[in-house]
Amino acid sequence: MAEQQHPPKSRRRIMSFIGIGAVIAIIAAGAGWAIATVLDEPEEVLESTPFTFVEVVEGEVGSSINLNTVSEWTPVPVGVTLATGTVTTVNVEPGQEVVAGTVLFTVNLRPVVVAQGVVPGFRPLAVGTKGPDVAQLQQFLTSLSLYAGAPEGDFGASTAAAVRAWQLDVGVQATGVVEPGDLIFVPTLPTRVALDTDKIARGTTVTAGDAVVSGLPVSPVFSVPVTEQQAGLLATGTRVEITGPTGQAWEGFAGEQTTDANGLIHVALIGRDDSVICAEACAEIPVTEPLLLRSRVITVESVAGLTVPSAALVTDAVGTVSVIDGDGEARRVQVVTSARGMSVIEGVDAGLRVRVPATGN
Repeated sequence: MAEQQHPPKSRRRIMSFIGIGAVIAIIAAGAGWAIATVLDEPEEVLESTPFTFVEVVEGEVGSSINLNTVSEWTPVPVGVTLATGTVTTVNVEPGQEVVAGTVLFTVNLRPVVVAQGVVPGFRPLAVGTKGPDVAQLQQFLTSLSLYAGAPEGDFGASTAAAVRAWQLDVGVQATGVVEPGDLIFVPTLPTRVALDTDKIARGTTVTAGDAVVSGLPVSPVFSVPVTEQQAGLLATGTRVEITGPTGQAWEGFAGEQTTDANGLIHVALIGRDDSVICAEACAEIPVTEPLLLRSRVITVESVAGLTVPSAALVTDAVGTVSVIDGDGEARRVQVVTSARGMSVIEGVDAGLRVRVPATGN
């Protein structure tokens, strides 16, 4: 076998330098291409578009925020009892409407009944008693169709007979004498009442002179608690859509604003034309504690019509509002309302393509 020939060392050295030089040349060439690629301008440069076009379309524009409305009764003390003893039954629910003759509760099993009058009970009423409290009793008995005489304030035999008939009706001994604790006189009837649950509950002890009956106004108070920033959105007259406790749709309007000790602002709500917000459903509002109701504050009333983004509108020096059409021409419009970046306009037709933003060049 022939011996393998190797090139001389000098030749191998030269070949090595050539190889290195080739690699360097390749790297240099690559670097040159990269530099040229970076520095050379591309053949086509995309121009940025300063605006786009949208069509005028039918739609609806409005704005609202979701907050809570607080509904709360403000009871006013109207009746004092002169009964003393243990409360054995409670016969009315909080907020219940009562009329003359309604049994409110019983003390030692004896009924305590509501009647109309401005003079509180303070003494036994029997034959020979005279005074305005007797006249109130006679009016009470008349309302029950038990007394036919004039309420002149003189307790006579006919009054005593009417009292005995009433006592039989309520299940107590027919003595013809009205004891001081038998009746609680309140200024107006019928009325919605709330009993003091700390004093009037089964098993509690009631004492003569306790103010135990409160009357309720026609409607609870409605208010929206807000922060200072939110208060600016509830200017006087702002409409608030309220969801009642069983899903009813109620409506209130922002009124007076007051600030509590914690710095929270309360915006009072009133009904349209001073009507009752809860209408015939006020009884569904609990008397014992405030009730939170879901509500929507209408910051901008919804308006239907032709809509465009508000950015499509341009106003000139004299206040004329226009949109710019596809030909670059200004088309004068009237703005009906704006909210949340959209506007309802008049003066152009649906389908017109307008520029957004209008001021783009």
